[in-house]
Amino acid sequence: MIDGIIHVCFLGQDPGFVEVIARALGEGFVSRSSNEIQASRLTEILEWADVVMLDLRSASTGADQESFLRLMDEVSKTASHPPMIALCDAENRALLLGVMDHGAYDSVTNPPNMVELRLVLRRANKFQMAQKELEQLRSNTRGSGRLHELIGSAPSMQELFALAQKIAPCDVNVLITGETGTGKELLARAIHQMSARNVRPLVAFSCANLPETLIEDELFGHEKGAFTGALSMRRGRLETADNATLFLDEIGDLSLGLQPKLLRVLQERKFERLGSNTTTSVNIRLICATHRNLEEMVQQGKFREDLYYRLNVVQMHLPPMRERRDDIPLLAQHFLLDSAQQFKKKAKRFSQMALHALEEYRWPGNVRELLNAVQRAVVLSETQTVEIWHLPAALRSGVDGPQFSRSYEEEVRQFKRRLVLRTLRECGWRKAESARTLGVARGYLHRLINQLGIQQGDEDSPLDKPEKFPPVGPIM
Repeated sequence: MIDGIIHVCFLGQDPGFVEVIARALGEGFVSRSSNEIQASRLTEILEWADVVMLDLRSASTGADQESFLRLMDEVSKTASHPPMIALCDAENRALLLGVMDHGAYDSVTNPPNMVELRLVLRRANKFQMAQKELEQLRSNTRGSGRLHELIGSAPSMQELFALAQKIAPCDVNVLITGETGTGKELLARAIHQMSARNVRPLVAFSCANLPETLIEDELFGHEKGAFTGALSMRRGRLETADNATLFLDEIGDLSLGLQPKLLRVLQERKFERLGSNTTTSVNIRLICATHRNLEEMVQQGKFREDLYYRLNVVQMHLPPMRERRDDIPLLAQHFLLDSAQQFKKKAKRFSQMALHALEEYRWPGNVRELLNAVQRAVVLSETQTVEIWHLPAALRSGVDGPQFSRSYEEEVRQFKRRLVLRTLRECGWRKAESARTLGVARGYLHRLINQLGIQQGDEDSPLDKPEKFPPVGPIM
């Protein structure tokens, strides 16, 4: 795609039909056509195309259909091939479903709804761009190891990566904040990998929901006979992390009784095992993480102020998934490919409806919840395409309950709002392009935006999320 223009390659036997469709697509699309069905003879046009559209409507016989399906198999085997959209007659349901097993990104029924077709082509191109970006990120990660397992193209994540690279070589304490499931331990491991301490493994320990005595033993270790059951000497996490990095997760759960002991370690780099009078010196770098607001806890007297300032030399915040929605397709595809390899499944892509459901969900469990949802979908899928019914029920149905008993007029209004908001996002909030995509006048689009109360940056409410995402039609 160059300057926002999507190159569409039409493969079929009816050049007149292709010309009509290409003209109806309008600005933002450039089209070429071919009646060739041998992939080896289509190298140049496939390299040019951002999306390939196959006119299976023209495949009137079983032999013709087999030829097109073989072509799809050959194209899908080529490296970095453009996504394929199949156009089939609505009554040929078997073919509509079958093309997905031969590498199609999506299928469209004949005659095509032009609003739907524009959205499908844009979404397919967005999918391809995410694939390329994912490969580039993977290449960078393999080459330098600097991002470790963290993936993100959102500006907030790129700023976080840049900050991590700056502070990693310096032995300063780091406090990582963020909601549960955002990847705080992955960020800690990335910082450790980029530091000079990476010759030894990172030592990780979570302070969450553990009694004070157990945490103290885990951190400081004990001597033989220090308490009932202490049958031998045991080194704690502090000693194990000597000349390495210690990662303490959920530091906000550390009791007030243990906080001064940890403060002493940070100040003097010394401690004693439980039951010992011998001082042990350690050289550690401390990285802590929490989902709590430690500053508020300090004001409430639940966390020591001097310890907070010792920990908070550099603070890094991991944004939740709802604040980095552009990363959802990238992360989902990464998890899909990894899970397919792990579980030896065929899955290679998400259907349009499945990807839309992933993008619209609020992800209260953040990246961890996304990973679990994708793994579940890959395990359930038996084809190359993960469908919406493979996803967890929470993603498919939105919010259940009596609040959905709305009037006909409210249902229509919410449908319009979803459609207009989704199209504005797809078109980068460019009003003229959005109006062309929707097939309405620009002035009418402005009136719709005002009537529906849409503002840039709006998110769909749970009530705006349908159980399924049907093909959209022109706004009336």
